Amino acid sequence: MAADVRVMCYQDGVECEVTADLAKRFEAQNPGIHVIVDTVPFRTILEQLPVQLAAGRGPDIARVTDLNGLSKYYLDISPYLKDREYWDRNFASTAAWLRPSPDAKGIYGFMSQLTLTAPFVNKTLFEQANVALPGPKATWDDWVRATRQVAQATRVKAAMAWDRSGHRFAGPAISYGAAIFDSRGELTIDEGYATTVRKFVGWNKDGTMLRDVWVGTGGSTYADSLDEFINGNVVMVLSGSWQIGRLQRSIGDAFDWVAVPNPCGTAACSGMPGGAAWVPLKVGHAHKEAAAFLDFLASEPAYEEFTSRTNNIPAHAGLVAKGVSYPDADRAAGDALKAISATAPSVAPAAYRLQGYKYNRAIMLPTVTRVTQAIVGELTVDEAIARIRSDMQDALRQARQ
Repeated sequence: MAADVRVMCYQDGVECEVTADLAKRFEAQNPGIHVIVDTVPFRTILEQLPVQLAAGRGPDIARVTDLNGLSKYYLDISPYLKDREYWDRNFASTAAWLRPSPDAKGIYGFMSQLTLTAPFVNKTLFEQANVALPGPKATWDDWVRATRQVAQATRVKAAMAWDRSGHRFAGPAISYGAAIFDSRGELTIDEGYATTVRKFVGWNKDGTMLRDVWVGTGGSTYADSLDEFINGNVVMVLSGSWQIGRLQRSIGDAFDWVAVPNPCGTAACSGMPGGAAWVPLKVGHAHKEAAAFLDFLASEPAYEEFTSRTNNIPAHAGLVAKGVSYPDADRAAGDALKAISATAPSVAPAAYRLQGYKYNRAIMLPTVTRVTQAIVGELTVDEAIARIRSDMQDALRQARQ
């Protein structure tokens, strides 16, 4: 074997740096294979990689979050693996997220980590305002009331912010009773989803939410809320476990912060599962060598090191059972990892189903665009809901052509 393996990687923390370190070890064990880790912004993965793949270009391996949406481009590496049974045993729970069709039996990559959405709260601001943190079964309305009190008492910009993301929006929507799928298995915008749109738009208009996060960007472009939280401008943000390392590095001892359970709606207290996957791509030119590198990354020692050093939740069954130590995590980060991991049983079945659905962007992207238009007054809330529904149906028709 002798080839260059090009890897397109984005990182929330140090994932690409750790991968590059692991690549050096792999190269030492596999003379002749050179692994090139190209670190790119997340927006490149989200917006440019799909265009490249559609044009027949791209890397050998990519770290992606649109798991099933890009699956037609994934390479089945099962013929190249040393031990297929090891993969089936340790990655079975999320393997379907990467398969291009329900009857596909191949191996199309693996989850580099499992993520769960959850809120982060500035505990110091609560203490300064002398307001008690709501309990584990508190509703979104409970948290709105509490964070408003804190924001008013401490004079920060806003009580809350949510990442500008249809994925982030889906957890509260499911909590408010959104079925996401109808009886035929098709995406649907029902009253539960509409209720969440109304609430979220209302919270943006009454000053509860920091409007800049959603209205500061156009179209369906993603924007996170973490910088505002790190800078102490909001009391609570809805983001997720993948940001824990960033929070640890950026906040330090500036203030105390905690991860809390996902607030409840009328039907559930659910976040959204997800994560990033390492996927091999058909457009690559070094299939056998790319498979060898993925086999190395998926091995228990390498996977455990990656998980431990990046402060992530493993998607590897053996390590979930064994547990992972986080020596580089400070107390706040370690507590947050444990707290968010403990929310996994409360994730609703519809959330897992949506995450693994091939066309989930058909509902997620229009949600971001149309909800933003309702926030700024370009559409009424009812018009926004109707547009999400029609955009979703158009997207599904186009995707199935």
